[in-house]
Amino acid sequence: MRKMLYAGMLFCLLLAAGCGKKEQAGAGRPYHIYVMSKDETKLISTEYSTEQTDTDLLLRELLAGLGRTPDKLEYKAPLAGGFRLLDYSLEEGQLILNFDEHYKEQPVTTEILTRAAVVRTMTQIRGVDHVSFEIRSDPLTDRDGNVVGIMTADQFIDNAGSEINSMERVELRLYFANKDGDRLVETNRKLIYNSNVSMEKLVVEQLVGGPSEQVAGKAFPVMNPATKINSVTVKDGICYVNLSVEFLTQIYNVTSDVTIYAIANSLVELPNVNKVQLAVNGDTSVMYRDSTSLAAPFERNLDLVTSGE
Repeated sequence: MRKMLYAGMLFCLLLAAGCGKKEQAGAGRPYHIYVMSKDETKLISTEYSTEQTDTDLLLRELLAGLGRTPDKLEYKAPLAGGFRLLDYSLEEGQLILNFDEHYKEQPVTTEILTRAAVVRTMTQIRGVDHVSFEIRSDPLTDRDGNVVGIMTADQFIDNAGSEINSMERVELRLYFANKDGDRLVETNRKLIYNSNVSMEKLVVEQLVGGPSEQVAGKAFPVMNPATKINSVTVKDGICYVNLSVEFLTQIYNVTSDVTIYAIANSLVELPNVNKVQLAVNGDTSVMYRDSTSLAAPFERNLDLVTSGE
């Protein structure tokens, strides 16, 4: 159920004792509320103590803290900008925050910092595993029109004293199709990327974008480039990849196994991924090209990989 955030109601509810609601284990514990620096270049963790154990009231309390003006003048509250949090809901471990349209008027770096502060703060609550943002009940998109999707705390660096949008170097092992589209070709790609993006999402972005010019003539695309990445998350060694419906339309001459295992093999190269669960707009009960069920996670399959030519 959506909760409306009216200031007076919020204050009263924070004082009220919940009855028959989920409670946090233990008699309360310290939390950290993340705030921005005044120049909006980094996040700072501030300690926050509460004896609150009711999950619903704790959600309200920490959300209120994210919108409260910090005591120190050099800090800025992430939810104190020119936008409003209209309502929120917690559904099966996913906290959905619904903002008004003014949320998207923030500068790009500020908006990323806002998301990072909220996600890192709210996922401290037991039972909040993921956070997603909406604008008037529509999924939040980035400046390129891609759905931001579900976010976890580990997608954002813990940047005490450093910038949230710092760049890092990485080398990825990616799998694409061979010329005939019936086998996989292993490639290596060196990148400089924004460390605010998870490695898992980075891998999927590279697969959608296709092979680089350095391997032209050897490696070929495996996915419809119109495919949007709704979300990429990892839990218990399984990488959950949620793609848009365009994924189901294959425009290249490749087999379904080549597409599926290009994704699975590339992600399993990451040390924290053992299997890959694919979904289309959140639905796993679909068939890819009428031949491959997405119902169960996929493991690495190196039998499809060519030995080289």
